[in-house]
Amino acid sequence: MAPEPAELDLPRGVALAWGIAADPQRGPKREMSVERIVEAAVEIADAEGLGAVSMAAVAARLGYTPMSLYRYVSAKDDLVLLMQEEATGLPPHAISELDGWRARLEAFYGALVQGYLRHPWVLDVPISGSPTTPNSAAWMDAGLATLAQTPLTHDERLALVLVITGHAYWTGRVLAGYARVQRSTGEGEADIARREDALYRELITADAFPHLRAAVDDGVFLDDSDPFSFGVARTLDGAEAYMETRAAGGPLEKKQSWIVDPDAEVASDKRFREARKGVRDAERTLRDARRHERQVAREAAERARRAAPDS
Repeated sequence: MAPEPAELDLPRGVALAWGIAADPQRGPKREMSVERIVEAAVEIADAEGLGAVSMAAVAARLGYTPMSLYRYVSAKDDLVLLMQEEATGLPPHAISELDGWRARLEAFYGALVQGYLRHPWVLDVPISGSPTTPNSAAWMDAGLATLAQTPLTHDERLALVLVITGHAYWTGRVLAGYARVQRSTGEGEADIARREDALYRELITADAFPHLRAAVDDGVFLDDSDPFSFGVARTLDGAEAYMETRAAGGPLEKKQSWIVDPDAEVASDKRFREARKGVRDAERTLRDARRHERQVAREAAERARRAAPDS
């Protein structure tokens, strides 16, 4: 007979998220609960950002003392985890009603981005591993469900879902960043784009950054289309081509190991650390020298312009 599995010692926040950690039986008032605490914290984060959330701020919003909250949520990290779970919510059921894996996965991507736009502070929560809460697991399950009828293995389905969630994460970061700038400056999207384009045209030279300067000259920073949609579409094109190969009996894609630091084994050696510091110092000196070179070149060009006779 197989031995009984050991009982999991779940972190308090994870246990609360799954509903397997009971609220205290006694508290300052019967209406106090983990749910109310999390709801208040989310309201603060939506209005002022994640940095504004503290046990004291949440307690003040609810009309209690900070110590009374610790009976329900014993640590700030647990509170942030529960806030993230609340903001994440459940994936839209409509995703599963679409026709075809590609349409469903595109809708999955769009729903993730919309979630980040509703609660942009979620993007500031550090990534600490695989999903361990019900709603985050539900989103992962929904992503895998979009690929359930494809010839991909479970490993490959997970890999593709992770790529799409990564696209959504960075799309959300960029859009949330633009939204913050708009709120703080009152600028519209076109105004922000023109300002960024002007900044790049001033700082990016063809001598120092030839390829980036060519992109600037081509107007890439004035283009108001979604640059991430191209990457998503090409990712799905590649997945579709691979599925066709697999359906025709082609081989599985060879698995790759995680990228690791090749110097990790010697990183503790004092001489090695000193050598790496020397490299960083040399790189910093080189950057400073190139910066000085660009400044001198700009000044020389300005003097030449001023000295040139009027045409």
